[in-house]
Amino acid sequence: MKLTRIKALGLAAALPLAAIAAPAAANVATMPTSTMVAAPYAPITEAEVIAAQQAWGNALVAIAVEYDDKGHAAAKKLAGDIIDSAYGYNLGPVLFKPTLAKGDDEQTFRTTRDGALSYFVGGDPKFAQDGGFALKGWRSFEIDNAGILITGNSAISMGHVTVIDANGNRTMVDKTWGYVRGPDGKLRIVLHHSSLPYSAG
Repeated sequence: MKLTRIKALGLAAALPLAAIAAPAAANVATMPTSTMVAAPYAPITEAEVIAAQQAWGNALVAIAVEYDDKGHAAAKKLAGDIIDSAYGYNLGPVLFKPTLAKGDDEQTFRTTRDGALSYFVGGDPKFAQDGGFALKGWRSFEIDNAGILITGNSAISMGHVTVIDANGNRTMVDKTWGYVRGPDGKLRIVLHHSSLPYSAG
């Protein structure tokens, strides 16, 4: 099986966020049916999936740097902008299962934007367990795809994501992403499942 590897080492590679789709001008999920715009049919390409993954890694590092440089409020604003740009919460529920989340379904499965934002930056009393995964000093990342499955206007990828902090400590997770093409033609994440690799110990 062909593996696709994405690496971003060093802060310079992590800062550009232009690859992330611009936020939608309106919340599509709440627009009247008569004004909703259908996604253009254009089969998703492997290159688009890889670019979306690269943008996600860049964004995670950028949030960590923003937090270290400017504090929590600035990191939360950036994280909100990134969620609005990269995820499909404007299209409906997103199937987001973060790595370090437990409890009832609302805690484990974050189908709302508030749940995703809390996981990345913490500070929401409704999700008191969250410490802010994106605030842990990440400075680079690697993505190793086990496979990418494309079906027309949707795609799924599965593999490992490794995030690396300023001290070189590495954290690897098993990651599955699902994408659809939004009405603006950009890819949106509608499935995000992350878990720690199995350990028999």
